[in-house]
Amino acid sequence: MSNIIKTDVLIIGAGLAGLSTALSLPKSLNITVLSKAALEVCSSHYAQGGIAASLDTADSVTDHVADTLIAGAGLCATDNTARILGAGQQAVQWLCEQGVPFTQSTLTKENDNTPDFAVLKTSDLHLTKEGGHGCRRVAHADDATGRHVMEALIIKAHAASNIAILPYHEALELLTSPMISSSSFSMNDSEIKHCRGALVFDHINERQLTIHSAAVVLASGGLGQLFKRASAPNVCVGDGVMMAWQAGCRLANLEFVQFHPTGLALDDSSFLISEALRGEGGRLYCPQTGTRFMLDVDERAELAPRDIVARAIANQISSNGLGYVHLDVSHLPAAFIKAHFPQIYQTLLTLGIDMTTDPIPVAPTAHYSCGGVVTCANGLTDVAGLYAAGEVAYTGLHGANRLASNSLLECVVVGRNIAANLPRYLTKLDRLKNLEALEKTAEALEKMAQPHTTAYYELHQLAADMWQSPTLQNTQFVILPSSKQSSFPTYKADKAFHSDVDSAEITIALKALLTANMGITRSAKQLEQALRQVEQWQESIEYNKTMLSDMSSKAPTTDSELAIFQLARQLALATIIVQSAYQRFESRGGHYREDYPNLAETSLTSIILPLRKTTLNSFSHVIEDERYPIPITDHI
Repeated sequence: MSNIIKTDVLIIGAGLAGLSTALSLPKSLNITVLSKAALEVCSSHYAQGGIAASLDTADSVTDHVADTLIAGAGLCATDNTARILGAGQQAVQWLCEQGVPFTQSTLTKENDNTPDFAVLKTSDLHLTKEGGHGCRRVAHADDATGRHVMEALIIKAHAASNIAILPYHEALELLTSPMISSSSFSMNDSEIKHCRGALVFDHINERQLTIHSAAVVLASGGLGQLFKRASAPNVCVGDGVMMAWQAGCRLANLEFVQFHPTGLALDDSSFLISEALRGEGGRLYCPQTGTRFMLDVDERAELAPRDIVARAIANQISSNGLGYVHLDVSHLPAAFIKAHFPQIYQTLLTLGIDMTTDPIPVAPTAHYSCGGVVTCANGLTDVAGLYAAGEVAYTGLHGANRLASNSLLECVVVGRNIAANLPRYLTKLDRLKNLEALEKTAEALEKMAQPHTTAYYELHQLAADMWQSPTLQNTQFVILPSSKQSSFPTYKADKAFHSDVDSAEITIALKALLTANMGITRSAKQLEQALRQVEQWQESIEYNKTMLSDMSSKAPTTDSELAIFQLARQLALATIIVQSAYQRFESRGGHYREDYPNLAETSLTSIILPLRKTTLNSFSHVIEDERYPIPITDHI
C-alpha cells in the first residue's frame, strides 16, 4: 500500500468545524478528513449547552454582538465578531437541514401538524439562556447538543461519495512549497509559499503517510489537555497550533485559556455541568455556610461571564478547602429538570447524585482556548492555501473571554465561509500554474538563460494577489527565548530519547504544573517557576547540540518515537503559553494576574511571530538563535 495519498482538500480534524467545511464544499472536490482518534473523540461531540444565535424576534444581531464584546473584555475583533454573529440564523438553519434534532419550543410542539420528515425552522426552536447573554438565544438539542449535531453530520459525511474520513490518523507537520515552482522563477527565502499537504502518522498501521493536497483546512481543536482537569478529550493538546506556527503562521492571545466554572468535581471526572443549568435558574452555594456567594460578586450573579464565575468559585474553594462548591437546581420542578437535562440527570444519577434533590459538587476546569492561529472570518491564515477554523483558530470573536455557546456557531460559520472561499483559491492556483508553465515553455523555446523580467514579476504579483493574510490592530509582540526553550528534539530513529526519560510521567507532571501555575489566577513567581521547570524537562529530552551534525532528521514511525515527539511539542507550546501570560502585565477576561490586578489602559492582542526558519518535510525543527527583531513593549 502506497504511503502517499493525493486529494484536492485535506481537512485536519473531524469535529464540527471540519465537517461543516467538508459538507459545504463542492461535491466535485475530493476531500480527505483526518481524525486523530475515533470520530466521537472531539470537543464538539461533548458540547452540552448549544449554539448561540439571535433567533428570537425580540433579539437582534446587534444585541448579540454587544453581549459578546462585553464578555470579550475589550479584545474582540469587532468586524469579525459582527460578521460571524450576523450569519447565526443561516448557520442554525443549515444545521437543521442536516438533520440535527434541535429541541422545539412547547408552542411549536402543541401546534405541530407537520410530518416527521419536515425540516425544522429556526423559529421552531426552544431557546435557553446562558451566562453573559442578555436574553434567550441558545438553540440546543436537550443537554447533549454537540453529540446530536455530530451524529447528524457524520451520517451526512459518510453518505457523501467525495468525502473520505480517516480515523486514527494524526497530522504531524504541514507541508509547504514555493507558490512558483519553476526553478527559473524561484526566489530566496522571501518566496511566497503555499500549504500543499501534511505529514501524517497512521496509528492503525503504525506508519508514516504523506498526503498531498491543493489546500489544507486546519480544524484540529484546542489545547485543554495541557491541564490536569479539562473538559476536552485527550487528543486536544494544541498540535494544530504548533503545526501552523512552524509552517509560518502567527499565533494570538494564547494566554487566554478559559476555565468552565462548573466541571463535575468528583474524583477525576471531566464531565461538564452545562451553563444552561444556571441559565434556567441554577444557584451556586458555599457547601459549609449555605451562602449564595455570587450575589455579592456580580449583579448578574450566576449569569455573569465565565471568567467572573470561575474566579469566584476558585476563591471559594481556596477558602473552604473542600475542592468544590455546590450548584443547586433542586428548587426547580423535577419534571422540568429531567426533560431539559436528561443526559446530565442520568449521568449524575449513576454516580449517586439525584440533581432534583441533591446539590452538585462543581469546580472550574480548563475548557477553551480563546487564542490560536491568526485567521480572518473566512478562515485564511498567514500561509496561502492553509485555512483554520474552530478552537485552533483566532478570529477575534472570543476576545479575552468566550461568551457561552458562541464557539459552535463560529465552527459552522467559518467552516462554511472557508467552503465558499476555497474553490476560488483553487481556480487562481490553477491559473498561476498554467501561466507559469506557458512562461517556462516560452523560455525553453527562446533558449534564454534568464527569465523574462516582465514574466517574473507578473507571476509573483499573481501569487501575491491570490491570498490576503489576516490583518490585526493594536498588537503587542511576545518575546520568545531563542534557544532550547522553544526547540524540538533532533534524533536518529534508533536513538529517539534517553533511556531515563519517561515521557508519560513528564506529560502528567506538565498538566499538574500548568494547572497550578497557569490556572485561573497567575503571578510572575508562578510563571517563572513554570518556565524553569519546562526548560528542565526540555533539557532531559534534548541531545547535546554538538551531536546535531551527526544525526539525521526523521519523522516518528513508531508509537515510542511519536510519544517523544508529542511531548517535545507540548513542552514548546507550554513555553509559548506561559511566556504570553508572563508578558501580559494586566488582568483581563480569562487572564488574571495577582500582581497586576487591573486593566491596562489600552487593550492589545498578544502576537507570537512565526518561526523564521524551519526545515520542511522533516520531523526536526530547531529555532535559530537569530529571531525576528521584536520590540519590547512597556507595560502600564
